[in-house]
This record gives sequence, C-alpha cells and structure tokens, in this order.
Amino acid sequence: MTVDWNGQALHVDVIETPLNGLYFNPATHRIRAQRTHDPKRDAELEADPYSAASQDYLKHLLQASPADPNRRDPEFDDLLESLKEFGQNDPGLITHQGVLVNGNTRAAALRESGAQSMRVGVLPESFTWADVNSVELSLQLRKDHRREYSYINRLLAMEEQAALGRTPELIAKEFRIRTETYRQERWILGVIYELIERSRDPEHGTALRLIDFEHHQEKLKELYRAYDKMKAIDPDRADVLKELRLAAITLEFAKTDVRLIEDGTEFRKRYLDSELPAGFAAADPADASVSIPGLGISVAGTSDAVAAARGLTDQILRAKAGRGATGVLSDDQSRAASQSYEQVKRAFDTALETAGRNARLKKRKQMAPGRLADASASIDLCVADLVQARSSRSLDEEAFDDAVLKLRDSLRKLAKQAGRGLQNPGDGVTWLLDATAPGGIR
Repeated sequence: MTVDWNGQALHVDVIETPLNGLYFNPATHRIRAQRTHDPKRDAELEADPYSAASQDYLKHLLQASPADPNRRDPEFDDLLESLKEFGQNDPGLITHQGVLVNGNTRAAALRESGAQSMRVGVLPESFTWADVNSVELSLQLRKDHRREYSYINRLLAMEEQAALGRTPELIAKEFRIRTETYRQERWILGVIYELIERSRDPEHGTALRLIDFEHHQEKLKELYRAYDKMKAIDPDRADVLKELRLAAITLEFAKTDVRLIEDGTEFRKRYLDSELPAGFAAADPADASVSIPGLGISVAGTSDAVAAARGLTDQILRAKAGRGATGVLSDDQSRAASQSYEQVKRAFDTALETAGRNARLKKRKQMAPGRLADASASIDLCVADLVQARSSRSLDEEAFDDAVLKLRDSLRKLAKQAGRGLQNPGDGVTWLLDATAPGGIR
C-alpha cells in the first residue's frame, strides 16, 4: 500500500497478522480528548499504555460516543455490521512493533465480530512517533475516511502539528482549511484549556474535561467572531461579552440563546443581575491594579466589569465540574454543586427569555422602517437602470408604466396605515399623506 509521508509517497508491505498481536495506539487523535473521561484510568494509561487494563480502556473509548463515552457510538455499530457482512476492504497500518497507526476502530470492531486476523501495512522500523503521527493525520484527513475525528480531537491534532514547528499555512493546508480558520481553531482550544484550568478546585482536584466542550463547536466559533469584532472597538466590553457567553455555553444553552448576549455589559445590567442568586451576585474585586515586579509600581488591571463577569463564569465552571464529580466529592458537596448550577442556570434562563422577548419586540419595531429603507434603495437602483435603458433605447415603457401604477397603489395602502392614530405626524408621514391624498398622486 502507498501512504503519504511528509508529502512523499511511501510504499509499505501489507501482511495478515493475528489481532491479538496488535496494540491500540494510546496517542491516536481519534480518542485523545476522550481519554480524560475517567482520570484514574487515563493515569494508568499514561503510566503503562500497553497493559491489558489500558488496552481495554482504549477499546472502550473507540466504541463509545465522542461526546459521551458512557454511551456506545451508533457509528461503531454501523462499522461492525459492515465488517460482518462485507469483511475488511482496506488494510490498516501499524508500526514495526505492532501499534495501530490507522485502523484502531476497525481493529476493535473486528475483535468484537470474532475475527482472528487483520490485514495491515507495516511502517519502517526507523519511523519516529513524529513520523507516525504525520502518517496518521494524512490518512485520517482524506475526504474518503469512514469516521471523522471529533471536533476537539481535530483541535488537538492541529496543536500537535504546531508543536512540531510547522507554520500555520502548512497546517491549514493539511487540514484543508483557511489560515484564518486555523487561527480561530487555535484560539478556541486556548479558551477551552483556560476554562478547564479555571474550573479546577484546588482542594478536591475536580475540573471540567475536554469532552465537556465537544458539542459547543458552533457556539465557540460564533463567540470568536463576535469577540474579535468587538475587541477592535472596545476591549473591555469584548471581554465582558466573552465571559458571559462562555457562562451561557457552560450552562448548555442553545446557540440561538447564546446569541441573545449581544452586549455583555448591557445584558448583565438589564437582565441578569436582578435574577442571580445571592451567592453568584458577588462581584467586583477590591483591587484591580497589577504590580510590575522589580519596578515597584502598579498599573490599572482588569476593569471591574470584566473582573465581575470573570468571577461569575468561574463560579459556574466550578459548579459544573463539581456536580458530576460524585466519585471525588462527598454526596453533600456534589449535591450542593448541582443546586448552585441549577440556580444560576434558572437565572440565566429568565434573563435570556426577557432579552429574547425584547429583541423580538425591537425587531418588530424596526421591521417597517427597514423595509422602507430597502424600498428606497431599490428605487435608487431603478433610477440608474432607467437612465441606462433610455440611453440604449431598450426600455419597455408599458411594463414600466404598470410598475409605477402598482407603486402608487402600494403607497396609498401605506399612507392609510401610517396616518392612523397620529395627532402630529412627522415630516415624512405628512408628505406621504399629502402625496396620496386626492389631488396628490393621481
């Protein structure tokens, strides 16, 4: 078989080998994020990746849903049925020592189907792990792969390529995305790492995991665009927007709800502060200055509004991390974290509902003026088209005349509705009423 290795075609021999002689790859990008699902088993995997217990954990993750490793992935069952019915079509790929580079999921399915062997290509003995990872990515990022990497695992694969010293342009090309998209993805992964660290309880060690952000891809991308746009205008307001949207994302609100936080400062003052439980209303730091080591001076640090929003998000992150840590925290502690999480989620729910209602009302208020503005723009274009048609003597005068009559009827309907209930109409409505009155537009 031929594989792509750093842009070169590499030909390797394919053999039939017993399945019990192959090892699942602990470094495969397919389940990199999912490894943190069980911290204890992940630690054992890190210490001895080829032990029976570690290999069993890898097999479990390969069969599980990327977003929830407690559930079996339907796509794995589809692959299992396909292998049972049609057998193995394409060979996998292994290192010289028998570690699977490509075909980890297929190997797990073949074992479950009762197969005894698997066809695999064998990489040269001289290959380093950097070479192995490069080959894995080239195979998995093809358009014809069976099962895509999960979103977080794609981000981790990009990070790994950056750690190898590859430029953003080369990485973007390999992942078939634009360079700007690559920078967006790296920013998102950085935010996820930051949120995990901020959710950590130093006393008990509880923290969120990479897989907790698996379903938030679109929300995080929209956050990046909104934050980047506002940061150029007002960095502080951009940071407040970022924090409150991250809080809503952590609370599992839908994308359409998160969008309602258009201005974080306004959203908090108008809708959220009055709804927050007492324990979450905490807020501004006593000292927002930052001292510069060695100089003996202080400069202004994070603004109060940003610090308050950040503090609120930190509380939500720790509450979410604690509510699912039943094996680490006591029942009372886990229950208290769950109650805090639900309380602040109800507060956000009420605030978002009010914000949504006001946004819909505002949209209705702006709909009629907006349509008139569009109509005015269309008429301006019509003027240019009319001049061009007359100059080329291509105007259909009868069709134009019919269109003008239709415009007259539309303006009369508009005037009838615009004049209702107005004691002192403005200049625009006054002109419309005069123009459509008898003796005006005929």
